[in-house]
Amino acid sequence: MDKVIITGADGFVGSYTVQYFLEQGVTVLALDMGETPRRLAEHPLLTYKCCDITDIAGMLEMIPAGEYDTFIHFAWAGSAGAARVDYQLQMQNALNTVACLKAAKELGCKRFVCAGSIMEYEVEAAIHSQGSHPGMGYIYGMGKHIAHCMCKSIAVDIGIELVWPMITNAYGVGELSPRFVNTTIRKIIKGEPLQFTAATQNYDFVYVTDVAKAFYLIAKNGKPFCEYMIGSSAARPLKEFILEMVQSLAPDQTPLFGDIPFTGTNMPLCVFDTSATEADCGFKAQVSFAEGTALTMEWLKTAE
Repeated sequence: MDKVIITGADGFVGSYTVQYFLEQGVTVLALDMGETPRRLAEHPLLTYKCCDITDIAGMLEMIPAGEYDTFIHFAWAGSAGAARVDYQLQMQNALNTVACLKAAKELGCKRFVCAGSIMEYEVEAAIHSQGSHPGMGYIYGMGKHIAHCMCKSIAVDIGIELVWPMITNAYGVGELSPRFVNTTIRKIIKGEPLQFTAATQNYDFVYVTDVAKAFYLIAKNGKPFCEYMIGSSAARPLKEFILEMVQSLAPDQTPLFGDIPFTGTNMPLCVFDTSATEADCGFKAQVSFAEGTALTMEWLKTAE
């Protein structure tokens, strides 16, 4: 793996991943929507191009064929906030992913690595349970799952290696979304009540620098047509993560459990298993949840 294309390269996880690849001496063509990058700094091995992945013809015209060996796909609209339930947008994301897979083949890439999500498993559990009533929050995961299913068949058909990393819950410095870690830290900063569900459902979190390292190792060492979980290797009930966070960031505050009803799906711990990622790719997370949330809180204090 010497030269890679990365879509969504100026996003939260994408930008950290670009930086890690550059540090390993890999040449990177970074593609994103902005005329100039907001997060990426200049580097001798980095080329940035403004690219809308919905314009595959334009992408193929701007990138010389035969120059790159690996295509890494992060670009995905509506990964946070209200857009996660926009089913037309999420379906289009899946179709865009297939189009990028086929473009990677045309460009001469040997391998296509796409950012999947543990929510793909949540979708399967929720949809295939008799009498289940899945909420709209599953739409995002459905888009990822559809993309995964279609890409696997099409990759076999056109002859390109597909590798599918699946992120549990990435968080860290640089993300402003209203997802769980950020929302809880904002409440701590403002001194608001820390109210949660009973938080007995199994969960996992992984700091963004660990995610970036995982993508490098999975892209380099992962076996074709395999999926690899990216997590902390220490998944456990959400309540334990919350207690660790509060003890680290606000030991004088008391979290309140059970005040909010839980309407999601509780997955068994085996779903979060990272043993294949460790065995095949050599990845193991390094940043503890207490350390990662402390870094995130210090950044959020100044970012907002």
